Amino acid sequence: MANPPHGGELKDLLARDAPIRDDLLKEAETLPDITLSERQLCDLELIICGGFSPLEGFMNQKDYDGVVENLRLDNGVLFSMPINLDVTQEVAKGLNSGDRITLRDFRDDEPLAILTVDDVYQPDKKREAEKVFRGDPDHPAIKYLFNNVNDYYVGGKLQAINRLNHYDYTGLRNTPAELRSQFGKLGWQRVVAFQTRNPMHRAHRELTVRAARSRQANVLIHPVVGLTKPGDIDHFTRVRVYQALLPRYPNGMALLSLLPLAMRMGGDREALWHAIIRKNYGATHFIVGRDHAGPGKNSKGEDFYGPYDAQALVEKYRGELGIEVVPFQAMTYLPDRDEYCPRDEVPAGAQTLDISGTELRRRLRVGLPIPEWFSYPEVVKVLRESHPPRINQGFTVFLTGYHNSGKDSIARALSHTLNQEGGRPVSLLLGETVRHELSSELGFSRADRDTNIQRIAFVASELTRSGAAVIAAPIAPFDDSRKKAKDTIEKSGVCILVHVSTPLEHCEATDRKGNYAKARRGEIKGFTGVDDPYEVPNNADLSVDLTKIDVRTAVHQIVLQLETYGFFGN
Repeated sequence: MANPPHGGELKDLLARDAPIRDDLLKEAETLPDITLSERQLCDLELIICGGFSPLEGFMNQKDYDGVVENLRLDNGVLFSMPINLDVTQEVAKGLNSGDRITLRDFRDDEPLAILTVDDVYQPDKKREAEKVFRGDPDHPAIKYLFNNVNDYYVGGKLQAINRLNHYDYTGLRNTPAELRSQFGKLGWQRVVAFQTRNPMHRAHRELTVRAARSRQANVLIHPVVGLTKPGDIDHFTRVRVYQALLPRYPNGMALLSLLPLAMRMGGDREALWHAIIRKNYGATHFIVGRDHAGPGKNSKGEDFYGPYDAQALVEKYRGELGIEVVPFQAMTYLPDRDEYCPRDEVPAGAQTLDISGTELRRRLRVGLPIPEWFSYPEVVKVLRESHPPRINQGFTVFLTGYHNSGKDSIARALSHTLNQEGGRPVSLLLGETVRHELSSELGFSRADRDTNIQRIAFVASELTRSGAAVIAAPIAPFDDSRKKAKDTIEKSGVCILVHVSTPLEHCEATDRKGNYAKARRGEIKGFTGVDDPYEVPNNADLSVDLTKIDVRTAVHQIVLQLETYGFFGN
């Protein structure tokens, strides 16, 4: 395990800089600074600890150009993914070669490193998208590149001050040097690394054991716990799954360690990058599966990458990498033998069983059994704790409509119905109540209205995540604000948008408080429907008009809508 990674010695910057850390810390407080994003933090951590060896900083333009065009740094060393510190034009204008900048953690403002600027440059993002990710605008990395990455890159070497603070699974967060040392203590000479961003089941256990057996190696389960594909199961749940699965390996065969990587879902280039990283961590073999690190399909239903592109690219550079590819197809279950085997080894005519990721999520959602041939009971227990069936999940009903449209009456009646149903707490967020309790300092400008709606969305999201039934009933007149609110809530659970479409004329004619009349006389400014617009939702899940139905019927329609999602039942 003492062999150096490709390109030279392991670049553990914090170990190298440890004797002068106090001086660096004092200097850091005197320098201009940049607060890093979550992805930049992941990249910084792996540069500092040596996971991205031979990198000693963020790529300058020569290294960036070489990687984008030829998968090589300027000195010719193999590296397949550009690692950049992106900044705004305003920041870029103030930087010159030789400047020193403090890089800070956005979570706690702690100084992590000092970067000495090599150069500041504006990349050709179209070329990066085409060369690195093959140019499909549906690719999540390309969307991120154009929508989230700033227009200028800063290259330069780093001097590390502190490691990032982690408060979860600290005993499993090993640097490359620490992991190599652990392999040495265990006497492991051959280590096959398994990359994953998903929970592991019986098929994955069988795959890794077969790989270890075929190479006479031990297994490093090395899951990504930085940024993965949107919609993936959170890393807390996944790590509990890996911990539950570990005793299923023969004693001493497998070890679990976490990788704080920000994935790009870059297919073959990403697989090569993963192999470089695992070599740095001391692995001698690396499992590359079908469509490794692929983001799935584009809007036309086409795969972004070929099924074996990743295996082919890593195999092409095997000699230079110093790590051996272990190619594996997907595993399938043979019920007659009660065993798993690669799909290309299934005997002709043999019965096979599989459960897709979609089907697994459906079974978790509705509480259906998950057979032991697919996953171990202890793994299923962890998944059910983190992903309870719909009848135990929270949700939000978001009502929008004119003042006096009846949305408040529907909201109150719905709260009584849901409280009678039982099973989850019910929270009622009426427009006037929220204005008084959460947004009393806000006016009725478009910006203030948007702020108010996003506050409601935040509260609804947190309550939904905690398993509550949330009923929100603001006017919410603007479509973009409603969409942002729905997106926020749906990160935590289901959000049903209900348009209370009672016509403006009826709302005004039955307004006993006289607010519309005051608005018509100019006594109230910015009143929706009078001197402020209401944008009718075109994406409502349900529309109810109280000139055509009564409150009881509207509530029943909402309950029926909730029932289709599985929120009620045994």
